[in-house]
Amino acid sequence: MLRGTAAGLEFVFAGRPFHEAWTEIVDRLAERPDFYRGSQATAIFDGVSPDELGMERFLDAVRGYGITLRGVHGNDALEPVAERHALAYLGEPPRPTVASFERKRAARAVKVEITEKARSLDADFAGARADIATRRARGEPSVPRPVFAQVSSAPPPPVVAVPALPGTLYHRGTLRGGQALAQLGSIVVVGDVNPGAELVATGDIVVFGALRGTAHAGAQGDVGARVFALELAATQLRIATLIAADDGVRGSRAREPEVAFVEGDRICLAPYAKIGVAP
Repeated sequence: MLRGTAAGLEFVFAGRPFHEAWTEIVDRLAERPDFYRGSQATAIFDGVSPDELGMERFLDAVRGYGITLRGVHGNDALEPVAERHALAYLGEPPRPTVASFERKRAARAVKVEITEKARSLDADFAGARADIATRRARGEPSVPRPVFAQVSSAPPPPVVAVPALPGTLYHRGTLRGGQALAQLGSIVVVGDVNPGAELVATGDIVVFGALRGTAHAGAQGDVGARVFALELAATQLRIATLIAADDGVRGSRAREPEVAFVEGDRICLAPYAKIGVAP
């Protein structure tokens, strides 16, 4: 048996006469004569002692395929043979290696018994061939064709567009000038909205920070929409169709959470602590 390991190639001779095992290995080397060239190898002789002629043929063949044999494993009788051929004697064969080899060889030798059920397949195939011949004699197809239901020629039902449900857009971070958020629903910003930034929502707008840009709540006409901010100093406020601009007197008002809402026909501001969320 020839196999590759982390340390290099291994020639394993165990469990059968040397010439039988060597013939099998030679055939494997001949299949890919250049594949193993330049490899390092060891030989393991477990219970197998090649005669002098066999050893010489083995070594000549290994060298012919460009393989360098580092040493041999075997019983004490192999030590003088290794010395005569300038090979290192590596001691007794490693038990795990030989045991693994024997298990694999025994597994390959196991005969597979064919069950009666498997043998019955021959009869099944014969019956199938006879059935096909009978169908052909009657002018029928060899294999029955499935019958599919007729596809209706009626036009498919119209596709109905389902309107998108309002949702809430959550944004964390500062919006700088030139940036904009738009949402079919409400917008929540955790951060500041700087001058030049814009928020447009069909529902409410809530800013956990300073609102100094433009905010348009209820953009589709909802006059009940509101704008909340920890510091409400928008350059322009819109709710539905109403517009309110900065009055320039921000400094006269205390910096506290505020809410903008529609009352009558105008936009009003009030401290959140006083108005809360009640209409």
